[in-house]
Amino acid sequence: MSNHLLSIVLFTPLAGMLILLLIPAAQKNLIRIWANVAAFAGFLVSLPLWVHFDRGNGGFQMVERGDWIPALGVKYNIGIDGVSLLLVLLTTLTGFIAILSSWNAVDRHEKSYYAMFLLQQTGMIGVFVALDFFLFYVFWEVVLIPMYFIIGVWGGPRKLYAAIKFFMYTLAGSVLMLLGILTLYFEHFNQFNFYTFEISELLKLNLPLGIQQWVFWAFFIGFAIKVPMFPFHTWLPDAHVEAPTAGSVILASVLLKMGTYGFIRFSLPLLPNASIDPWIVQTMAVLSIVAIIYGALVSLMQEDWKKLVAYSSVSHLGFCTLGIFSLNPNGIAGSVLQQINHGISTGMLFLIVGVVYERRHTRLIRDYGGLAHVMPNFAFIFAFAMLSSAGLPLLNGFIGEFTILQGAFEASRTWAAFAVTGVVLGAAYLLWVYQRTMLGQITNAKNRLLPDLSLREWAVFLPFMAWALWIGIYPKPYFDVLEKPVAQLVERVRPGYFEAQAARAQAALIDSGKETTLR
Repeated sequence: MSNHLLSIVLFTPLAGMLILLLIPAAQKNLIRIWANVAAFAGFLVSLPLWVHFDRGNGGFQMVERGDWIPALGVKYNIGIDGVSLLLVLLTTLTGFIAILSSWNAVDRHEKSYYAMFLLQQTGMIGVFVALDFFLFYVFWEVVLIPMYFIIGVWGGPRKLYAAIKFFMYTLAGSVLMLLGILTLYFEHFNQFNFYTFEISELLKLNLPLGIQQWVFWAFFIGFAIKVPMFPFHTWLPDAHVEAPTAGSVILASVLLKMGTYGFIRFSLPLLPNASIDPWIVQTMAVLSIVAIIYGALVSLMQEDWKKLVAYSSVSHLGFCTLGIFSLNPNGIAGSVLQQINHGISTGMLFLIVGVVYERRHTRLIRDYGGLAHVMPNFAFIFAFAMLSSAGLPLLNGFIGEFTILQGAFEASRTWAAFAVTGVVLGAAYLLWVYQRTMLGQITNAKNRLLPDLSLREWAVFLPFMAWALWIGIYPKPYFDVLEKPVAQLVERVRPGYFEAQAARAQAALIDSGKETTLR
């Protein structure tokens, strides 16, 4: 089993979906139970990845490799490093929680609904473990299909508009990314006389700066739309608002991370000269900072609770891209950790909106107020999620934002100064929505008899809460997992970085010794 553990993790949701399709559509309870069992099994089989992962090894582990389409040089090649390990675990846990949260939310086409979620699980995991570009692209495109149907069939009043917008935006980015992949594919043939899509082989390419820059921008469009970075973010609020709660949770917690993962896995190591080009770095930093501030300011203006959380994702993901293009260990490690933190915190916030929407069928903030009087447990969970997202020390958000700001400060004090305003504005819109919905007097009579959280709803929130506390109180295991792959990435993009840092530290030590002697 250990030899094929990654394939088992990858295809468990797909196997669950195939069995689900055999269940008669009339057996609605059986469909729900099986979908939850399959999703939970997908999470359980992923846990050994954390146990067997070698923290001292910066390369890819648990690699499985075999021929798939030899005529095109395509291989079934999968493996994980510290970055993909954390994202796979986030995917398996979030997938299970999203399916569990759907128990009472879906009352039509249940079989198709759960099948779409299980198919999407395999697609998302495949994106994070693929080490062959062709395989990666297949999984990248597979993810589009179930999310399109989840929004378009089970979404809100403007669901078709939102689904088509999501699909067209992402497809346009994917096509440009494909052109970049094909450029690398044919350049490899020109240099080495054989075709391959394998990442390890493409890393050997020696490309002129002009080609690297062209491919970088081709990748940039595909990844930036998925993140989404400003100004490619306009599909996101529509998709979130119209998607069912579980769809929003998966979209925010996992799908958006496919874009940031693409920058880390492909743009930086495959195109190192373009990635350190000053104009490109400055452009990425400016777009990230604009996203941080713009997303927070627009969140402050929202009257729709769910749209507020959607725009907060634009702001939080801006921190992640800023960390990546700080191009130093703190920035990149902080970015990966913040991607996990965003998945936890924003996943909880969308589930919170889903809980009240199931009871009241409105997302307008003005329709609430004083909910803490009738739903004290719910108010406690919301406070926890809100403080987690705002970056309260001892919760997960703080350590990610702090590490990113540390990396940004090392790269440019100006970047860090502007980025800090996003932290302040983030606390403002989160405290504002909490105050208006939870505190004060109950102003709407329809809210007086709302039931508090059920046991199933507690079960949905508790895993996220436990993970948030673990990262906030003891983040060392996560930095241990990330240390080697991040160091290799920084050395790839900035050769001699660590030697220069060691030389500076040595010089500072000598200077401090001289000062002590003089005293």
